[in-house]
Amino acid sequence: MNKLVFNSRQVLLSSVFVLSAVNLGFSADWTRFRGPNGIGISTEKGIPTTWNRDENIVWKVPLPSDGNGSPIVSNGRVFIASANKNGTERSLICFDRKDGGQLWDRAVKFDTKEPTHKTNPFGASTPTADGKRVVVWHGSSGLFCYDFDGNELWSNDLGDVHHIWGYGSSPVLLDGMVLLNFGPGDQTFLAAVDLESGETKWKTEEPGGNNDRNGRMVGSWSTPIVAKVGGKIQILCSMPTRVNAYNPTDGTIIWSVEGLSGRNGDLVYTSPIVSDEIGVAMGGYTGPGIGFKLGGSGDVTKSARLWHDTKPNPQRIGSGMIVGNYIYMANEPGIAQCLELDTGNVVWETRLQGGKLWGAIVMADGLLYVTNQQGNTLVFRPNPEKFELIETNPLNETTNATPAISNGQVFIRTFKHLYCIGNSAN
Repeated sequence: MNKLVFNSRQVLLSSVFVLSAVNLGFSADWTRFRGPNGIGISTEKGIPTTWNRDENIVWKVPLPSDGNGSPIVSNGRVFIASANKNGTERSLICFDRKDGGQLWDRAVKFDTKEPTHKTNPFGASTPTADGKRVVVWHGSSGLFCYDFDGNELWSNDLGDVHHIWGYGSSPVLLDGMVLLNFGPGDQTFLAAVDLESGETKWKTEEPGGNNDRNGRMVGSWSTPIVAKVGGKIQILCSMPTRVNAYNPTDGTIIWSVEGLSGRNGDLVYTSPIVSDEIGVAMGGYTGPGIGFKLGGSGDVTKSARLWHDTKPNPQRIGSGMIVGNYIYMANEPGIAQCLELDTGNVVWETRLQGGKLWGAIVMADGLLYVTNQQGNTLVFRPNPEKFELIETNPLNETTNATPAISNGQVFIRTFKHLYCIGNSAN
């Protein structure tokens, strides 16, 4: 057990080191999907571990429609993306974090038909903010930037998303740029947009990004992360068949590692996860997982790939978490796993109670949090010896979102409500 505590501390420190040069260090705000660092780790203490619909609810507010996008918290505001059922009106909604009062709702009209799946309603992306500006991606409607009073600053029409399962990746801020994994569909690329002007700075196309490649489904819904690799800032993103590392200056691919193509398609939903010098990426739809050393030049598959798990795996939609020498996953069928970081071997696997999961794992105060589709947030300890459940917290409302953690509170978006959860002393 002492070894586990040391490794947990080690991964937190290494993650801070990896991302410190990006000026995205830990803070009380949760400014993007999986937090300001993009790896889902909060260094806050005293986060609530117990709640239900009546206990430890600071406030809850009704939402106008379903949506899979997660909440973010920035400078006293809470933001979510929303849309009506057929996607003809797509919104960014801003709430006061103190009491949940709605401050504004900015809707965008879109009359062109865009496909999606019934399990992925429009409003699937998570916004990002820097305390003054907030950026939201509405799929084919475009990328939009507002100030915190709700005034539109710019928009950028990057093209149409056309995939039977819809869109779902989220924008990321880096050094005055908005990064976006655009797709899936006929157009698939990583783009950088100027945060001040909204102009496209660069686009890097990903080959073979269409819906159907010789009868195989293709697509990436992965949100990019930013890491310090070999002393330099790089953008990492899981594409349909490989992980790419991009140069932030011009979008050139510095290195890539293959291995995400699966038996049932070239599909990926999770973000890559990193710890110190090792990265991990997971394919979707029972696809493979890969572990690899960070860095290099060109195709580093042979030299850098540590393991390639090609057996049929559980469907993986929510991103996992690295703690010490282990990877923790909460997979869609309701199967939790602990894997060895160096080998990808399964240490333990357990069936969770309460249904399927789409949400990503986040970590606070040494514990892991993940919310299943029934609205139950499971809190468990990152223990490589066994699955150690601490608490199950029911809201009993459908959700596919990931919790946000800010100033001692947990924010959860369901299909019906936005919740702010805090200890009774909050």
